[in-house]
Amino acid sequence: MKKTKIDHYTDKEALDFHSKNKPGKIEINSSKPMTTKRDLALAYSPGVAVPVQAIADDPEAAYDYTSKGNLVAVISNGSAILGMGNLGALASKPVMEGKAVLFKRFADIDSIDLEIDSQDPDEIINSIKNFACSFGGINLEDIAAPDCFIIEEKLKELLDIPVFHDDQHGTAIITTAALINALDISNKSIKEIKVVVNGAGASAMACTNLFKNSGVPQQNITMVDRSGVIYRGREGLNQWKSSHAIETKNRTLDEAINNADVFLGLSAKGALSKDMVKKMAKNPIIFACANPDPEITPEEIQEVRNDAIIATGRSDYPNQVNNLIGFPYVFRGALDVRAKTINEEMKVAAADAIAKLTREDVPDEVVAAMGGDRPHYGKEYIIPSTFDPRLISVIPAAVAKAAMDSGVARKNIDDFEIYKEQLKQRLNPSLTIMQGINSYIKKNQKRIVFADGEDKNTLKAAIAFKNSKLGIPILVGKKEKIKERIKEIGYDDHFGIEIINSTDSEKREKYVNYLFKKMQREQGLLERDCDRLVRNDRVIWASCMVACGDADGAVTGNTRRFGASLDKITQVIDPRAGEIMFGLNMVVSKGKTIFVGDTSVNEYPSSEELAEIAISAARVVKLFGFVPKVAFVSHSTFGQPLTSRTKHIKKAVEILKEKDVDFDFDGDMQPDVALNEEYKELYPFSSIVGNANILIMPGQHSAAISYKMMKSLGDTKVIGPLLIGLGQPIEIAPLRSSTSEIINLASVAAYSADVIDYKKN
Repeated sequence: MKKTKIDHYTDKEALDFHSKNKPGKIEINSSKPMTTKRDLALAYSPGVAVPVQAIADDPEAAYDYTSKGNLVAVISNGSAILGMGNLGALASKPVMEGKAVLFKRFADIDSIDLEIDSQDPDEIINSIKNFACSFGGINLEDIAAPDCFIIEEKLKELLDIPVFHDDQHGTAIITTAALINALDISNKSIKEIKVVVNGAGASAMACTNLFKNSGVPQQNITMVDRSGVIYRGREGLNQWKSSHAIETKNRTLDEAINNADVFLGLSAKGALSKDMVKKMAKNPIIFACANPDPEITPEEIQEVRNDAIIATGRSDYPNQVNNLIGFPYVFRGALDVRAKTINEEMKVAAADAIAKLTREDVPDEVVAAMGGDRPHYGKEYIIPSTFDPRLISVIPAAVAKAAMDSGVARKNIDDFEIYKEQLKQRLNPSLTIMQGINSYIKKNQKRIVFADGEDKNTLKAAIAFKNSKLGIPILVGKKEKIKERIKEIGYDDHFGIEIINSTDSEKREKYVNYLFKKMQREQGLLERDCDRLVRNDRVIWASCMVACGDADGAVTGNTRRFGASLDKITQVIDPRAGEIMFGLNMVVSKGKTIFVGDTSVNEYPSSEELAEIAISAARVVKLFGFVPKVAFVSHSTFGQPLTSRTKHIKKAVEILKEKDVDFDFDGDMQPDVALNEEYKELYPFSSIVGNANILIMPGQHSAAISYKMMKSLGDTKVIGPLLIGLGQPIEIAPLRSSTSEIINLASVAAYSADVIDYKKN
């Protein structure tokens, strides 16, 4: 069983992450234009009066005229924060904001966090009851037992929208899905198994209930709390524990575990011993879900049993029981049919859907998202990956259908195949691109040079690159200066990254010789000139490291202009044979991903160069898992108006038509024609209109202006520019790039070093 080190961050990094730019992790944006006086009049007074009256006449109209139908309140009182205990409502806000971000990221659900400063269940219930009409659903979080039971049960009676305590039911859904598959693999019947649940908190109660609703007989489940087995007749049991009491002579976990088929731990580190594991039945199923340390580690289990199926709550082992597989998609399905509640039928349907998905052959898109691994249904794959892009279409559809079948849906879905396609379109494949790349490069560690080692953002990126196990970073710079920077960002001197300085490195002579052989003929440089370049320029030095095989790739550029870095790199490394060099940016905005080129190298590409850029861009886009659809963009559309620059672009299109390319392309066309589906009716003869995902710009100026404007003014994420066509994997970060932008480029360099054959002519 594989295990990797968990990522670590300093306290300062965590605080900086939450405080930089706008404090916190969420913001509110208008979904309608707010640019003219007329827009404002429609959005507020007097236009708003019309939907107000419509809702007053029919409350259901709120789903049509407001955000209610896609809005979830994430609510806590901070009484049980992430295992940290009762730290109060305000202290829970970072967690609740994080939950809201996950809703948006994985299911395109808008969320607002609401922290209620009270420890009184009745007061909390009353508060939620009074504002619940504003929301399509309520997600309760980090509320201690038994208050969480009281609050949820009462709110379900009072409200006609879904109320879901994720700590309970999210865990229960994923665990039940894992149980279904583990039983299938071990050839055991759910109606005959003997289950021991160690822990009697909110999650344990919910898991036990869902196990029973899925077919495990009541008498076959033994629940154990801190005082021992919960049995009938035991004194001091509350109403929730009493519902799980059974007739048994067992009084301890050690007694109860004898010949058990299943152990579910939602308790504490070390609760299950190796001796107890030995007593379990053949092919035992052990879910040790305590966090951060499980009741028993997989390694300890494997020391005494080789037939066990194991799951934990941790991401560094296979079969992670992660609520992220459940709650966003359960709410998505519930909201889409305007469900009055999330009932047991919907939870069982979600668990069954997750279990069935795991058994399906894993398609290429999932392999890409998982970094090249193709998991196969079996002991180490009983739960899907959290980054499986199929989750968004499979689970909500199952939940929605169960809501309809059980009579709690207020809106029906007529065609589930169309609904599944609509769900897929809510999330963009680009969301998993970097996850897939990062998963891939973790398996084959590459040595990546960070040329600007004394720059704070570069230094933080290198440390994160190492701690995330993405590769082996090498810093170029003065050790004393780097150590100063290290202390400034919250680390100590022992951060474990190689630092290399050109003035004291034994490799200097090697690089001077390499550069002299290359440049004496090309530029007539003397050996002393090459020595000066190698000694004094970190970009030259980093490029020589890659060229001479002392590193697999490099990232530079954060402290200087792109062109200045490129000039240095190309003194050391030539373009790939038969390819044009250019910059390609990935731009992600509002659920759509486009690639823009050339953003950084060729000022005014010729028609032939534009055609070559399109061919290379299509090749790269395929590596990222997209089907390339190329638009040659201009100020004109199909020759209107006809100018010298238009002719130049149209010629590039004609050149491509003469080549045997395996992708769709068209042009010239304006960017809005290329991207907006509304133009399809005007130009029905073109398959690219409204569908383009690669924009080939007429010049570097227009490309750079476009992506930088989108990045600065819009809700847009930009990766790149990726340097395409260079003879080695070196990426150039734009001036003053963020830490995450530098990490992405370093990851791309490591990925390119493994998937591209740079020796191929």
